[in-house]
Amino acid sequence: MNIKILFIALSFISLKKCNSQKADVFEETNGFIVVEAEDFHSQELDEIRKWYRVDENNTPNIQPDIDGSHAASASGKAYLEILPDTRTNHDETLVRGENFSNKPGKLGVLNYKVKFNNPGKYYVWVRCYATGTEDNGIHVGLNGEWPESGRRLQWCKSQNTWAWDSKQRTKEEHCGIPKQIFLEIPEAGLHTISFSMREDGFEFDQWIMSKEYDISDSIQNF
Repeated sequence: MNIKILFIALSFISLKKCNSQKADVFEETNGFIVVEAEDFHSQELDEIRKWYRVDENNTPNIQPDIDGSHAASASGKAYLEILPDTRTNHDETLVRGENFSNKPGKLGVLNYKVKFNNPGKYYVWVRCYATGTEDNGIHVGLNGEWPESGRRLQWCKSQNTWAWDSKQRTKEEHCGIPKQIFLEIPEAGLHTISFSMREDGFEFDQWIMSKEYDISDSIQNF
């Protein structure tokens, strides 16, 4: 994808929103869409872990949380973080169903409404900031379903910086395998894209769905 086209898409994200009463319904165009994480339609299953908006005027006082705000370097100066963050590294206790969920759709689910004009296979990219080695995983799903191709998005290069990636963690490759994170949009129309917590403390800035995978060189510039 041409970097100029991508820049226009990122700069004018508000123009991607549908002309509807709901301001948080977005529209795919030419096999591409980019959405700010904080513009979610709804949040559910947030009793144990919840996504909180962080921006230049607001840092949620939810403890424990070892790091400060990264809003200054986030897109739109705002992002989401799932808190509290009780496990940032391997030395801290893993509690399944609390600070970790390898099963998608169980904790901290965010829903986004998207109008797709072009059905088919879309690769999913996410921009994340990880402070610890156990703050770098999330799941993505479609219309209440959580296919294997949307499980275990993983980052290894996002330590203490915002980073785009689209790789799936496997037993053999913990840093993830490219081209394995995707969703199949069955037909044109309105669909729900959802993200759920894998590891608490995850910081979530933006997400992209694209029919082309090879856009990594361009998006690293944002």
